[in-house]
Parts: sequence; structure tokens; C-alpha cells
Amino acid sequence: MTALTGRSRVFSRSDLIVFGLTGLATAGSAVVTHGSLAPFLVTAVAVTLVAAMVGRAVDHLADRLGAGAVGVLQGALGNLPELFVSVFALRAGLTTVVSSAIIGSIMANLLLVLGLSFVVGSARHGVLRFSIQRARLIMGLMILSVASMLIPSLAAYIHSPAAGHEVALARVTAVVLLVVFALSIPVSLRRDLEPTAAEGAAEVKQELDAANPWPLWLAVTLLAVAALAAAYVSDQFVTALTPAMNSLHISQAFSGLVIVALAGNAVENAVGVKLAWQNKADHALSVVLNSPLQIALVLAPALVLLSPVIGGPAFTLVFNPMLVTTVGIATLAVLYLISDGESDWLEGSAMIGLYVLVATAFWWG
Repeated sequence: MTALTGRSRVFSRSDLIVFGLTGLATAGSAVVTHGSLAPFLVTAVAVTLVAAMVGRAVDHLADRLGAGAVGVLQGALGNLPELFVSVFALRAGLTTVVSSAIIGSIMANLLLVLGLSFVVGSARHGVLRFSIQRARLIMGLMILSVASMLIPSLAAYIHSPAAGHEVALARVTAVVLLVVFALSIPVSLRRDLEPTAAEGAAEVKQELDAANPWPLWLAVTLLAVAALAAAYVSDQFVTALTPAMNSLHISQAFSGLVIVALAGNAVENAVGVKLAWQNKADHALSVVLNSPLQIALVLAPALVLLSPVIGGPAFTLVFNPMLVTTVGIATLAVLYLISDGESDWLEGSAMIGLYVLVATAFWWG
């Protein structure tokens, strides 16, 4: 019992609550299989809680790393539930859900989660300040990623000579994006983009005061368990998605853009806002922005290359014109707002407002 209570505890009370709820929701997704809405609601909660469990494990794996490393690790592993949801959705032929979920995840993080982080952090600490260099680096890569989605889409919709070769173009683009991501990792881990030594020491002390860090073997084991649970509940979630859409009369576009995106990105939603509340603006910015960056540079290209293997229709980077237009607007808006290295609650509110407008525009499909 000393491992769970007192100053020598390994698991905090909130850890135990998350683990317990995750187990119940995962079991519930296997038991609740009748009806059009109940299975969807249970599995959506299960996906969210599994994502939170992944986030807990990542927090302890990265508790001694800098902002860049935390963001890269959190983004890579935090997107596991969304990767599984996308794979199973492609196998089920729900291509529109997958393409909408990719764009929706990018915009949810860029606008909703980052906006909430700025509102919450600024309300408590005033103007939030962060590394201009890191913000510009991430957003520069985001512009490249958006362009990589725009080019195949334009080639298809304006009937250029490349039209009809979308699959080949998507595969070339996927390889280029994966190479760019690999090249960006050493730069993202640079320590000269971190807060000052005094700020970093204060943050580490605050984290260690909250709870003891997990042993490495424990964090890795729980992460593996969470990954397996993510694969299982994602399959159940996709199975329950179509009956729920039909029952609620929700389009595939809105389901992917809002529902799937928010469920799959629960980790960044919680972690980013929490870090901003603790006045860790650099860490919050890195965690929130690395998630959409890795969706664009890794998850989308991976789906292009995996789609011939997993079955279902081929996945290309040809997106609906409305989708690529809105994500382009969101990227440029966020780049402008964070380019000065500081933000406040008003800018955060503007981001949230833009997200609501985009989501509303897709309500009808």
C-alpha cells in the first residue's frame, strides 16, 4: 500500500481514477452492443479515457525532458487512438470520416485547444509568453503540411495533367512529408529554444512535488497496455459510428471533423490546458502544436502508405476544397497570432470563435 499512498506513492489518486474509469469503459465497450446510440457513447468515452491513460504514461516518460521533446513524444503517442480509429474507418470504407477527422484534428488543436489554453492561462497569469523561435518553427512546418494537402487537391479539382494520378502523387507526397518530419526531430529537440534555466528548474520542482515519477519499466508497460486498449476500443468505436450517424442524422464530414477529432485528441485537450494553467506556456504550445503537426507530417502520410495493406479504398491526400481552405485559414491565423511570442485571453477567444464557425459550416455535411 505504501506504493499507492503517502509521500512514497507511485500512483496519485487521479491516476487511479483514470485507470479505473478506463477499465470500466473498455469493458463497457465490449458489453454494450445493442442500440444505435449507447454503444457509440460508451466507446467514445472509452477512446477518450484510453487517450488520457496514454497521456499519463507519456507525462512520466517525458518528465525530465525539455519542451521540444515533450511535445514530440506527446504528439507521437497521443495520436495513437486517432491512428487506430482512422485505420479501422478506412477498412470500413468511411473515407470521408477519415479525411474530415485529419483536418478536424488539426483545426481542433490549432484553434480550440490552443485557444482554450491561452484563455485559461491568461485568465490566471496575464499575458503568456513563449519561445518565438519554437512557435515559428512548428508553424513553418505546418504551412508546408497544409501545402502538401492543397497541391494534390488542386491537381484533382482543376483537372490538371496530374488529375487521375492522385494515388501516385499522394504516395510521393507521403514519402516527402515523412522525410521532412524525420529531419525536423533534431531541431525540435534543441535546448536553446527552451525557457531559461531558472524557469525550467521551477517547472521540474513543481512536477516532482505533485507526485513521484513512475519507474521507466512501469511507464513503458502501461503505455503498451494503453496502446492495446486503444486498438480495441477504436475498432468498437468505428463499428458503432455509422448507426449513431444515421440515428442522429449527422453527416460523415461533421462526424470526422468534430466528434472523431475531439475524441481522438483528448490527451492534447487536457494536457495543453493544464500546462497553460500552470504557466508553462512553452510546454503547452509545444504539446498542442506538435499534435497537428504530426497528424499532417506522419499520420496522414502513414495512412496513404498503409491503405493498400489494410484493405478498403485507397487513401489519397485529395481533400474537399472547403476542408483545405479552412485549415489553410486556421494555420495562417494562428501563425499571425503567435508570431510575437505572446498571447492572451482575447486572442484565445478569437481562436475558439473561429473554430465554432468552421464546425458550424460543416454541420450540414
